[in-house]
Amino acid sequence: MTDEVSAPSGPDLTKGVAGIDFADGRLVGHVGGDDVLLVEAGSEIFAVGAHCTHYHGPLADGLVVGTSVRCPWHHACFDLRSGESLRAPALSPIDCWKVEQRDCKIFVKEKLPQPKVKSAPPKDGVNRIVIVGGGAAGFAAAEMLRRRGFGGSISIYSQEQAPPVDRPNLSKDYLAGSAPEDWLPLRPDAFYPDNGIALHLGAEVARIDVKAHEIVVGGDTVGFDRLLLATGAEPVRLSFPGADLPHVHTLRSLADCRAIIDLTKTARRAVIIGASFIGLEAAAALRARDIDVHVVAPEERPMERVLGGQMGDFVRALHEEHGVVFHLKDTVTSIDAKRAMLKSGGTIEADLVVVGVGVRPRLTLAEQAGLKIDRGVLVNARLETSAAGIYAAGDIARWPDPYSGESIRVEHWVVAERQGQTAAMNMMGHEAHFDAVPFFWSQHYDIPINYVGHAERWDEIAVDGDIKAKDCVLRYKSRGRVLAVASIFRDVESLRAELTMEQDIAKKEGS
Repeated sequence: MTDEVSAPSGPDLTKGVAGIDFADGRLVGHVGGDDVLLVEAGSEIFAVGAHCTHYHGPLADGLVVGTSVRCPWHHACFDLRSGESLRAPALSPIDCWKVEQRDCKIFVKEKLPQPKVKSAPPKDGVNRIVIVGGGAAGFAAAEMLRRRGFGGSISIYSQEQAPPVDRPNLSKDYLAGSAPEDWLPLRPDAFYPDNGIALHLGAEVARIDVKAHEIVVGGDTVGFDRLLLATGAEPVRLSFPGADLPHVHTLRSLADCRAIIDLTKTARRAVIIGASFIGLEAAAALRARDIDVHVVAPEERPMERVLGGQMGDFVRALHEEHGVVFHLKDTVTSIDAKRAMLKSGGTIEADLVVVGVGVRPRLTLAEQAGLKIDRGVLVNARLETSAAGIYAAGDIARWPDPYSGESIRVEHWVVAERQGQTAAMNMMGHEAHFDAVPFFWSQHYDIPINYVGHAERWDEIAVDGDIKAKDCVLRYKSRGRVLAVASIFRDVESLRAELTMEQDIAKKEGS
């Protein structure tokens, strides 16, 4: 992400470009002060904003599929005709311009207006939608409801004290000090009243009455026609002596991140407990603040369970190059004001401790309501729970994954957003199946790792390229079938892997 304003790129597209200059079907130029991507899709030529509205990724380096373009960085997708964001993590549309062809040239004319949202009449008497949870899934659902014209009431009840934020940034750029706080909100505060969304912060829902279609919150009873459970997950907290000291923190909320940043003003040495994605992203962010970092974890290699041994060794070496010290196959047994004591008998000086040993889904409400549970809230392909009219999305949802053929639950930001969007469509009366391929990204210093698919087990990892050279694609296979793909600086191949999985799903659903 960047807030720098650069000079417009390429030729002035209003003056026209010759077909020879557009021979490869893509050209970045400008219209006034706007960077514009001229792109060919089939027999048509479109002019759209050149950058993804998520983190400003270069759409010219992405993948055109039909009349859509996919961002190479985090797999957002935009409609080339309307500019609409078709897939999270981008939520805002890209601009579109009128295109004319004459005298063997292509001219970009005036900017086209964004399509106006028409209020959709409620279906089946659905006038009141309640969303429990103010994270990725809950926000994306509310935004999609209004985007698609739902005219009834929308209420979000969130335990958080802050409006919905870009949580991945909390362990990446914002924690590192390279992203200002005004980048964090998913929408400005005015978005909620302006769109008739009642956002209740610090609101703990005590109970769901499935039969009466009511929730109890703050002593009040609130009725609903459709309910979305998007309660997310909470960090696993450790119980050793000193775990509750003021310099020991988990990293999940904006408040958690602010507390850690406040400590970095005086802290000089940090201990990260856990070699998970969140822990190692936090390690990289703290190193950017010139804080000594030690990582303590019981596994032999970081991230091996998700990415395998070779990638785990690469991640460890990458962090060690940046000064991180690992204490693997070890655990913290206690903490005092200055030190962390290890099971191996050693001690590490620490005036800041970050616990990143995973999260667990918040299932209490669902369990008390009598919804079917299996290591998550069980939902069908439409994300509806065992109770009619009640849906679940995000970290708590276990859904039938059409690609793997298994019932899975994943804790990925993009998956949560996309599930929230699908649930929104179904709460409006549509019949949308959630068949998106899971995707996440992880950032370590200037190295991104993209991952599509879902592989809990595999019998082969096929490596294309050189992991150490930071130029590779890893395919996680079971009985010869690719279950997931991880990549470093192979963005288009990552997009193509996602598309291949989608096509496989389409074949299954069509057979």
